[in-house]
Amino acid sequence: MRTYDLSPLYRNTVGFDRLFSLLDGVGGVDAAPTYPPYNIERTGENAYRITVAVAGFTDADLDIEVKENTLTLRGEKKAEQNGETAQLLYRGIAARSFERRFQLADHVEVKGAVLENGLLHVDLVRNIPEAKKPRHIAINTVAGPKAIEAGAAPAEAAKAA
Repeated sequence: MRTYDLSPLYRNTVGFDRLFSLLDGVGGVDAAPTYPPYNIERTGENAYRITVAVAGFTDADLDIEVKENTLTLRGEKKAEQNGETAQLLYRGIAARSFERRFQLADHVEVKGAVLENGLLHVDLVRNIPEAKKPRHIAINTVAGPKAIEAGAAPAEAAKAA
């Protein structure tokens, strides 16, 4: 696989460091973690939902954090405190700790999270500020200079009279 050196771009640009860091991270896609499995779905025009399979985790075992357009989901099973340890013959349900990160686009905010039937649903909404929304500009017809002079002449004549 080819590797690209983006260091010349770092010294010739200002403010694009986050974009270049994302491009640097694309090379490691093959080594991306696969646990826990997740879905990303679009639930509306500006609404999204991330669903993560967290079987065996409770809400106390999970942590959700948003910082600088990065959504981080962490899960860590607490050690059993009841003193009884069951003799486990086969472990098919993974209970290992995990950390999963999602890069959020600008103006995407976390609306809420729900843990239901072993699935963690994180609802996201994109709130675009009014200043950033597209707007329509009315096109005014401008009369030529002769129309303005002709329109002004009768008004001046009325004032003189």
